[in-house]
Amino acid sequence: MLRSAGGDKPMPIYEFKCRKCGEPFEVLFRSREDKTAVACPKCGSKKAERLLSAFAGKIGNTSAGGAECGSCAATSCGPS
Repeated sequence: MLRSAGGDKPMPIYEFKCRKCGEPFEVLFRSREDKTAVACPKCGSKKAERLLSAFAGKIGNTSAGGAECGSCAATSCGPS
């Protein structure tokens, strides 16, 4: 989630998929309360489905290599 220039308000980015042409696209909203109409950038249709966004995150120290590790699905990278 981005923050506004003042850093006080979150600016969410939502993912959508056009129901007409199937094009996936993202929309940046200025705030959580922003009710901007969403239109497909490819075909202009206003019939879009909001998708659940995938995200990456790290909980705790899961690798001996630190933050630069992340190229595989292993839960640890240290010696066995």
